Amino acid sequence: MHATEIHTIRPPSRLLVLGELRAAWEHMAGLAAWPMLQMAPRGNGQRVLVLPGLLAGDRSTHLLRLFLRTRGYKVHGWGLGRNLGPRPSIEQGMVDKLRSLYEESGRKVSLVGWSLGGIYARRLAMQYPEWVRDVISLGSPVAGSPHATNAWRVYERVSGRKADDPQRLRMIHQTPPVPTTSIYSRTDGVVAWQCSVEQVGPQTENIEVFASHTGLGAHPAVLYAVADRLSLPEGQWRAFDRQLLGPLVYPDPARAA
Repeated sequence: MHATEIHTIRPPSRLLVLGELRAAWEHMAGLAAWPMLQMAPRGNGQRVLVLPGLLAGDRSTHLLRLFLRTRGYKVHGWGLGRNLGPRPSIEQGMVDKLRSLYEESGRKVSLVGWSLGGIYARRLAMQYPEWVRDVISLGSPVAGSPHATNAWRVYERVSGRKADDPQRLRMIHQTPPVPTTSIYSRTDGVVAWQCSVEQVGPQTENIEVFASHTGLGAHPAVLYAVADRLSLPEGQWRAFDRQLLGPLVYPDPARAA
C-alpha cells in the first residue's frame, strides 16, 4: 500500500456503521448453521489462544471458542478481562499465557485475534515466533492509517496511547514470520477493509467474507474458514480454497475495489 493510498483511505461510512446492526442476525446464523459447520476440517488437539477486540472480553469470543472445541482443538480465552488496549499488565499477561500453553503442550500455539486482538496476535508472533504456529486475524487493521477506523478515538481514550505511535505501527505492519491469514469484510463498519488486506506471500493470505465487524466471530463463513486454516498440518501450509463454497460465500479478495 503506497503512502498516498494510506492517507486517502477513510473510515467506514455511516451507512456501514448502521450495517453493524446485522451482527445479531449473524450470531443467529452461526447457531443455525451449527450442524453443517460440523463438516469443517478437524484439528488434532493443538492449542489455540483466542484474543478479543477493543472493549471486549472472553464472553465475546465464546461461540468461536466453543465451535473450535467441537473441531478437536484445545481452545483458550485470554483470561485478562476487558480489552482496554495494550497496557503493560495486559501485554505481559498475554506473553505469560502464550508461554504457559507452549510449555504445557510442547507444541506451538495457534493465535486467533479479533480486531485489536489480531494486532496483539501479530505482535506476539513477531516477538515469539518459536511459540507460535500460525496467526489468524478477524477484521484487524494490519495496514494503512490507524485513523481509517471508527474506533481510534475510543482506543486512545481507554488505552492512554496514541493510535499512530510509530514504533507500534512498525511492529503491526510487519508480516509475522509464521503462516498468517487475514479475514475481513468490505462491509465492515468499524475498520476500513483496505486496512485489513495483508500483502500476499509464500505463507500469507486474505480471505474475504460478507459480514459486519461485530459479527465476524460468529459468522458461519468465518467459523468454517478459521477451522480450515487451523487444520493444516504444521509445515504444510497452503492457501485457502475459496472455490469450495463459491464466490457468494468467499469473494475474490483481489478483485477491484
